[in-house]
Amino acid sequence: MHATVNAATLERVLGHRTRFDARFGQYFDSLAGRFDLPVPSRYVPRCLDLLRDLSMRGGKRLRVVLLYEAARLVTTEEVPGLGEAALSIELLQTHGLVHDDIIDDAPLRRGGPSTYYAYRREFPGHGATALGLAVLAGDLAGFLSTQVLLEAEAPVALRQALLGVHTRTAAETVAGQIADLERDAHALPDEEFLHTVTDFKSARYSILAPLTMGLLAAGEDPAPHRARLHRYARLVGISEQMRDDCLDLFGPFGADADAGAAPAVADKSTGADIRSGRRTYAVRAVLAAATGADAALVEAALGDPRCPDATLERIREIARAAGVDGRLKAEIRRHAEEAAAEAASWEPYWRAEAVEFFRSLPMWNVDRMP
Repeated sequence: MHATVNAATLERVLGHRTRFDARFGQYFDSLAGRFDLPVPSRYVPRCLDLLRDLSMRGGKRLRVVLLYEAARLVTTEEVPGLGEAALSIELLQTHGLVHDDIIDDAPLRRGGPSTYYAYRREFPGHGATALGLAVLAGDLAGFLSTQVLLEAEAPVALRQALLGVHTRTAAETVAGQIADLERDAHALPDEEFLHTVTDFKSARYSILAPLTMGLLAAGEDPAPHRARLHRYARLVGISEQMRDDCLDLFGPFGADADAGAAPAVADKSTGADIRSGRRTYAVRAVLAAATGADAALVEAALGDPRCPDATLERIREIARAAGVDGRLKAEIRRHAEEAAAEAASWEPYWRAEAVEFFRSLPMWNVDRMP
């Protein structure tokens, strides 16, 4: 974790992850008994195997941690529905990853093959079959993410409330994915548009939904707090997305350059956003700063999957010369600090020890920057 999270909190966070991973494995083990499988189909069991492999392969489990820590804002007691809510959020994440990798034509995910490319290897020369199976695998994960809430061992009213948050979040995330594709149609996307894409595509389901569902499970009505929860989620989401974009353009920095770099940055090589034509925060900043031949070089590289490493290095030189890296890092810090201040304002409403966790969390990534 990082220096601003004490040892007791770190131990609790690691406990959330360990317990969840064990339960996630048990969930997949029991799937065959949860719904009817078409026998003697071989494709359906293979699909479930691929979903399990992707789901269990790694990831920071940030959503799970946020969910459990949100419940601690209200109580330290065990509360019903949290385990199922965690499963639903991570299954929705699996759904999104499968479809993201189809959209991005990405061969890797979490250090292994994406579901789409696993199918492409299994069905060489049958691209339509591989594509269809990958789409359906993502769909299946999405439907399973709602089923697990319907079967939760929790009061009916709580199940319905959790499902309401879940389905609303799923719809907003898909809308964000659509806007994400629209972003790349803009020559120089407006920064507020980038913020909106980040909000819908990731912040709402990665941060706002776990916060809301954790409070619901703990018996708290989140409706009066939605605005403050959303402000926090949006600020954290923007800070983290900017950092991811910075990593893709400039490469690992700070602790990420160590041998123990987090696996989250191993899914794509540096420069993948430029080669894919993504007009991210970092790419936008370079485009806004570059002029003349430099601007033409960047535009020519965007969307070229065979863009040479030498050209990418030249783009980094252009960006550094224009101070893009420094401005981005300042913006990452500013959004993280604003998120921390937002969380600090929660003290009148919730347990101070739990509020402190959310206050310290946004600075994690910032602390690892030079």
